[in-house]
Amino acid sequence: MGGKWKPLILYHLRLGPRRFGELRRLVAGVSEKVLIQQLRELVEASVLMRRDYQEVPPKVDYAVTPFGQTLIEALMPLCAWGNAHRTQVEMNGRAPIGEGPELVR
Repeated sequence: MGGKWKPLILYHLRLGPRRFGELRRLVAGVSEKVLIQQLRELVEASVLMRRDYQEVPPKVDYAVTPFGQTLIEALMPLCAWGNAHRTQVEMNGRAPIGEGPELVR
């Protein structure tokens, strides 16, 4: 489950299937190549299922599997923590060297 994009992908799929184009718009900042790679890895891990409708133009969507739903449930407390501490996390992530929180010695 490594990588910065997989939790975001799961977050956007938690309420139901989405097509690739929707995910591309929702997961802001991810390149198409990386999104495809992350989706493939999640499918291979049985966290997502990929449904190909065999249509022209191509229509494919992704949905969370029951196994993937258990992962989402495990990640939700981490998401809640991040939302509750968003300001501090953002401040710590942007602080120049030497201007962040003091280290305890």
